[in-house]
Amino acid sequence: MRFRTLISFVGVFAFVLLCASASAVAQLASFAVSQNGKSVGTASFSFTSRPSGLDSTSVVHVDMEGLSYALSKTEELSPSNGLLHVQVSAIINNSAVSVVAKPDAAQFLLNISANGRSSTARLDGHDRAVFLPDFDPGALETLLALAASNNNRDIWAIIPKQAGSIAPIQLATYPDEHGTLDGKPVTVHHMVATISDAPTDLFSGPENQLLQAELPQQGFALVRNGFVLTPPSKPLAPPTVPAAGTGPTQ
Repeated sequence: MRFRTLISFVGVFAFVLLCASASAVAQLASFAVSQNGKSVGTASFSFTSRPSGLDSTSVVHVDMEGLSYALSKTEELSPSNGLLHVQVSAIINNSAVSVVAKPDAAQFLLNISANGRSSTARLDGHDRAVFLPDFDPGALETLLALAASNNNRDIWAIIPKQAGSIAPIQLATYPDEHGTLDGKPVTVHHMVATISDAPTDLFSGPENQLLQAELPQQGFALVRNGFVLTPPSKPLAPPTVPAAGTGPTQ
């Protein structure tokens, strides 16, 4: 009888561990993309743990006047969220774009193909760098993780536009706000990330998960499905629609 009870307990305990492990190794979220309150697309990310770090994927679709944008990104990260390898495939205003990036000695190596042309760029290497395509919630989730583990210091953005560039990210923390996630009250952390004089408001939950991102200069917002900021942030700025050939990742 004791033996049967022990087997039963071990089985339940193993099941609990399996469930806990599954929740720890996989993380995913979906977002609505809007401009000045009007829906223009969707975005999502997933992170999966592996023995040597993380695998992440992001998918983005934006369809609006002046911009048709579809992006798929796969990424390998170290246990400390350092970039090991990234591959991007995108279609921007009917033009195919692909980017492959990885560290190479003390630099980042970017191979970019767009509009039928290929180029290679070598950027200054930094241990705390985020590969940051437009509208990518997975990149912003990685940015939040790097900020939390490095006291908001010495974090850089790899920007895959034109020939590619890298720029420092200035981070400023603001007072907590409030919201609901799936109908339940949640404390919301507010941070502003500024890259090349362009600010992005980042709103995250108690577990540092991305809940909302706003680009006030362009009027864009990404809002996690099921999340409501209460009260809403101030109205966004008038739209700035990218001209053909100057959109994200080109």
